[in-house]
Amino acid sequence: MTQTRVITVTSGKGGVGKTTTTANLGVALGKLGYRVVVIDTDIGLRNLDVLLGLQNRIIYDVVDLVEGRCRLQQALIRDRQIEELYLLPAAQSRDKSAISPTDMVRICDQLEGDCDFVLIDSPAGIELGFRNAIAAAQEFILVATPDPASVQDVDRVLGILESQGRTQYSLIINRVRPDLVRRKLMASPAQMLETLAIPLLGIVPEAEDVIISNGKGLPVAHDAQSLIGQAFSNTAKRLLGENVPYIPLLEGRRSLWTRLDPRRFFRS
Repeated sequence: MTQTRVITVTSGKGGVGKTTTTANLGVALGKLGYRVVVIDTDIGLRNLDVLLGLQNRIIYDVVDLVEGRCRLQQALIRDRQIEELYLLPAAQSRDKSAISPTDMVRICDQLEGDCDFVLIDSPAGIELGFRNAIAAAQEFILVATPDPASVQDVDRVLGILESQGRTQYSLIINRVRPDLVRRKLMASPAQMLETLAIPLLGIVPEAEDVIISNGKGLPVAHDAQSLIGQAFSNTAKRLLGENVPYIPLLEGRRSLWTRLDPRRFFRS
């Protein structure tokens, strides 16, 4: 029986791209042949279903499951494109108190052995929704953008995780703009890593591809020709323990990432 890796995608701050990251990593892992369940824990404000284009297929949600109105297999929605990718949606008309950390542990226990990965999309903040999202996870992906507020919030979340004895975490730096980094108007990935001092899992540049794909309900990771799609594919491979170079984003001069050796910043 396969041991399921339960991973929470979190950050503390809203608007940094947690849900986009969850959707695209789910797609990227699914394309590599892994069985993946993505879970939306943002009760009342669900949108992982929209990014996956599955909003019209929802019959039951995670609260229905917890309250016994359906079985797990009834609540899981299969992706339109990838056979082994499933969504467990959040409830839209309830609040975060409708489920508890114990409920999340029970759900993930039911998924144990039936899939390779469970990716849990955490809501913003560090209150009940966050506690629900981290309850069952053994690993954590922290998503940060290159701005001081985001870095500060990730540092705060790191402190919470460490205080609970949770040490398996890595960082995805999202929405990087090489032009602004070059002009010293945005923190570089190297500077962020010096501040946070945690393993680097991936770097995703800012691009309109993400906005377009989110609007279509078709995550950009489906597009192997897209730079963003490649970034998420490479990130998924690093999650599997592969030593994958970072994509150079500055042509004609030293790449922003040449100093970022995956062996230095990522540990499997």
